[in-house]
Amino acid sequence: MINDNTAGRALLRDKLLDGLRRAERTLFTRPAPKSAHARMKFLRTCEGTSKSLAERLGVSRKTVDRYLSGATKKPQKRLQAALEQETEAEWQPQVRAQARQRAATSAGFVISITAYFGFGSEGSDAGRMRDIQVAVSPSHAAGILAARDTGATDSELHDLIAEAIADAYFRVEGGGRAGLKVRIEAVERLDIAF
Repeated sequence: MINDNTAGRALLRDKLLDGLRRAERTLFTRPAPKSAHARMKFLRTCEGTSKSLAERLGVSRKTVDRYLSGATKKPQKRLQAALEQETEAEWQPQVRAQARQRAATSAGFVISITAYFGFGSEGSDAGRMRDIQVAVSPSHAAGILAARDTGATDSELHDLIAEAIADAYFRVEGGGRAGLKVRIEAVERLDIAF
């Protein structure tokens, strides 16, 4: 399960976090605000003050006030990205929490991944690029979500994902592969569905 490629582990972490964000976005029961004014207004209610919102977004308080009053409507790319990211992070927290709870206790989630899978002992199953879609058990889903929420290292997340996929795909029903070590490299795509 060990991959010495730290850049590859960081890429896997980024793809996992992005996949979880996309999966959560599909669960929203109402669309998130789209305009800069609506996003500022929503974030201002979450944050409490214009000053704290300005600090969160990395802009001046006057900039926040201009968007709130409607004097400015079109943000620069950096601010637009920050508004989108922060709005999605705050939007419908109960819906996201319920989905995580379901995944961790009863449903698990589905991981779709295209990556190079290698194995501890090379044999007839030599490592190669694979396109895998697998249902991950609730216990593995709970571990991955908890690790993400507690800021696990790239290495820890890599090992959790590799173990979850190994159990669900490569070690199904034992089949003499109970001790199979799986490593993931060169991740091209990683999607998650709750």
